[in-house]
Amino acid sequence: MGTDNRDKVHINSKNRNRYADESFLKDEIASIMRYEADDDDDEIDEEELRLEEEHFREYQARITKRINEMKAEHEKKVFRHNMIKAGTAIVAVTAAGVFAFSYLGSHFFKARSVDEAAAAECSTAQTQIATEEEKNEAASNVASTECSTEEDKYVAIETPSTKTFGDDIVSSYGILMNADSLEIVSERNAYAKMYPASMTKVLTLLVAAENLTPEQLEDTFEITIEITDFSYSHDCSAAGFDVGEDVKVKDLLYALILPSGADGALGLAYYIAGSQEAFVDMMNDKLENLGLSDTAHFTNCIGIYDDDHYCTAYDMAIIMRAAMDNELCREILSTHYYVTGATEEHPEGIELSNWFLRRIEDNDEGINVVCGKTGYVIQSGSCAVSYAESENGDSYILCTGNSSSSWQCIGDQTILYADAMKNDKDTGYSVSAAESNSGGIDEE
Repeated sequence: MGTDNRDKVHINSKNRNRYADESFLKDEIASIMRYEADDDDDEIDEEELRLEEEHFREYQARITKRINEMKAEHEKKVFRHNMIKAGTAIVAVTAAGVFAFSYLGSHFFKARSVDEAAAAECSTAQTQIATEEEKNEAASNVASTECSTEEDKYVAIETPSTKTFGDDIVSSYGILMNADSLEIVSERNAYAKMYPASMTKVLTLLVAAENLTPEQLEDTFEITIEITDFSYSHDCSAAGFDVGEDVKVKDLLYALILPSGADGALGLAYYIAGSQEAFVDMMNDKLENLGLSDTAHFTNCIGIYDDDHYCTAYDMAIIMRAAMDNELCREILSTHYYVTGATEEHPEGIELSNWFLRRIEDNDEGINVVCGKTGYVIQSGSCAVSYAESENGDSYILCTGNSSSSWQCIGDQTILYADAMKNDKDTGYSVSAAESNSGGIDEE
């Protein structure tokens, strides 16, 4: 007689899903019905067969009951899962609806209260309620007449009296404008692409000054080896700060302009923006605000040559004009001599000089050059941007580029200023190129 293995069948968590399949159940029942015949081929009597069938029916009933229980349990789990999902969705939709209602309601009642207050203040026998479009148009007109953007504020214009530079001027590019009226007095290739070299630092100064508080000027910044290595590897001018030196932010500003220090420029960039790249983004944003982004773009805060680091003489003059409206910029750009604060590395500070101002002031023509910044790389030649005042109170901005040397750059600027001021009532002079070659600046 074969061995009956039916009682060994066990339904557990691993095979319950298989037993829920009717085809599998039939196969399982069929396998249970199979017996191995023994060697004697004994006959099964009817009583034994009846017992086996009864045993099988009981077993089949237990299996069917268990399968039904598992199906019911599974359906309950699916139902609970769907209910949770539906509940979550309902809560989310309800929350969004509440937020939207609250937002729209607050704006509605706010607008309503503002309108009512305005109506209460402005209602008279002679006034009428204006439409919303009329109000917007009126507000726009007021804004356009009372306020102007930087782009509109700093726009220089040519006039019928605008001249070109004379043959005695060596610089290939340049522009001279009245700083008050922004009328262009004279120019040469003022809108042509040029490389600004260290004149770049005027924009660096302007962006820094606009993003520093008076309290931050007294803060300190630690000079890193990254800054000194960058300056050295690019052959930049430097104020002379040491690695690890804690320098006042205010001293970084003077170091940026007077000796044209790359260490000052990078220190400011890292202090304000966290990196030179982020600070340069701020510089380009400023160019856009000034309306110069179509013809000017900077890639570094120092003035290192890069084909994508460029502007025009007109752009640089406008940048200088904007800087003159910033009190801190004007103070630093007009400083001839400065000593940085004492540090452990430099107990007596570092002496800084603006050689351009100290040289150009040595003229006999009465030209008062108040502010200035020079620049030099091979691709730009000697260049400078400056601000001067005449004896009768007129003020001028002058930018020249690609002169043959530092002293010739000063000569060009002296001639151009003198020519513009010769018709002033209180001066009445002119100056020749030979008379103007009275000094120079250290090239950068």
